[in-house]
Amino acid sequence: MKNYHDYQSCIEACLKCAALCNHCASECLTEEDIKMMAKCIQYDMECAAACYAAAQLMSLGSEKAKNFCKLCAELCERCYQECSQHDMKHCQECADACKKCAELCRQMAA
Repeated sequence: MKNYHDYQSCIEACLKCAALCNHCASECLTEEDIKMMAKCIQYDMECAAACYAAAQLMSLGSEKAKNFCKLCAELCERCYQECSQHDMKHCQECADACKKCAELCRQMAA
């Protein structure tokens, strides 16, 4: 059974991504046109939730971690696509973290 040490880089990418997604969502709420940022906020929150869950399952050595990481990669990719369309620093940081997390989750799930 694999555990934390086997998945450490993916776990760390997931936790960083979740933190930056939460930061992005929070910052988006302070933007002048919040309605324009609604999809970004929603995707940030979904991605953060998936990243936290994936990190927990990997830490636990769950037999379902690979399946969940595949879904996490999909949500990270979707968040990356949305955030990369916005010029704000918080969106660009989030996009970068989502892209890296998606790559590592895909590798882990392979």
